[in-house]
Amino acid sequence: MRFISFKTGGRPSWGLVDGDDVVDLGALFGAQAPDLKTAIAAGLLPQARARASQGVRVPLSAIEWLPVIPNPDKILCIGLNYETHRQETGRDVVGKPTMFGRFANSQTAHLADIVRPKVSTQLDYEGELAVIIGKPGRHVAREDAWAHIAGYALYNEGSVRDFQRHTHQFTPGKNFPGTGAFGPWMMTPDELGALGSLRLRTRLNGEVVQDAAIDQMIFDIPTQIAYCSTFTQLEPGDVIVTGTPGGVGSRRTPPVWLKPGDVVEVELDRLGVLRNGVVDES
Repeated sequence: MRFISFKTGGRPSWGLVDGDDVVDLGALFGAQAPDLKTAIAAGLLPQARARASQGVRVPLSAIEWLPVIPNPDKILCIGLNYETHRQETGRDVVGKPTMFGRFANSQTAHLADIVRPKVSTQLDYEGELAVIIGKPGRHVAREDAWAHIAGYALYNEGSVRDFQRHTHQFTPGKNFPGTGAFGPWMMTPDELGALGSLRLRTRLNGEVVQDAAIDQMIFDIPTQIAYCSTFTQLEPGDVIVTGTPGGVGSRRTPPVWLKPGDVVEVELDRLGVLRNGVVDES
């Protein structure tokens, strides 16, 4: 199943993608599940599939896409989680995941623009796989971690590098409005299947700039979930952004920075393509 968050007629909703349409489940479930996060928390996704034939269908071409989870309680980002990226940054080998947080209002949607801020020209791409949490958990064991996943999506964890490097803390460079693209949909684990050999690619204006298999992560997804759940209570709709491969623009010679008119695509085999243009902050 592929679930999206979207607007139709100015009304926020969520739905199930079926071909070139979306079934408007926000209208169908009403106050019981006004958004995708609530539906996940209530365990309604199987029921949503069963009731999809009762819902109004809206062409995907007629909607305004929203970030997959517009209102997560937490966005937990894993840094330096592919060896190629660790090497290109010159960072030391570490025994625990490198962590930082992203705010919900820094996100943007599939087919929306990533915004280059007024205060910097050092806007970089980071294609990543995002994990959406499906049920609460604290001190989750690695062997139980898969059961806490509602689904997967794509993320372009846009980074304003000079602000990221002002101190040892990454937070400022990771939270500019309109820099965290999240989409196009959440695909449930039963549809996506085994992740290991799937390839994650980022294209800039049609040229592949990042390419790695998911099983090249330094800290795999169960390890990430287990580690995150030791210091915070994971909640339905929380997002773990699992790290980017080598090939980021800041580590190229000369550096490659995103500029207005660029098009960035993040793709994972079987999951789909997240596509965004780039504009300057108005």
